[in-house]
Amino acid sequence: MDYDLLCDQLASLAEEESWYVPLMANASALLYETLPRLNWAGFYLARGEELVLGPFQGKTACIRIAKGRGVCGAAWERNATQRVADVHQFPGHIACDGASNAEIVVPLRKGGKVAAVMDLDSPDLNRFTDADQQGLEAFARVLEARMTLEGPA
Repeated sequence: MDYDLLCDQLASLAEEESWYVPLMANASALLYETLPRLNWAGFYLARGEELVLGPFQGKTACIRIAKGRGVCGAAWERNATQRVADVHQFPGHIACDGASNAEIVVPLRKGGKVAAVMDLDSPDLNRFTDADQQGLEAFARVLEARMTLEGPA
């Protein structure tokens, strides 16, 4: 997978609009269409003590996730990427889609704290590699640098 190209494509999309809603919508579509063997790609936004569903591609999803709960909540609470080869072995895993077997969640930070998480699910066990993690973390850094949380005027 050419993550440098993916990051360049995201940066180009951000030139048109930096507000997080359309930017995350296009980012999730870009990931979903480009990365093989995904069944969900999207974002959860930190709001109070919960993550709230944001833009995504895939089947319907859980709307709210408590801090520390599941892979997304763990990534938020620990402020660190969570790469899980088999989600069924992850303590407290939330099964929004029973077809998901592997997951990677990358925090997105603004102002020194986690503002959102990027979540990718796969029906394949062991889907995400070290190279995927590094590439997706670079993709997240592009988002962090370009997204704004304030809406359009």
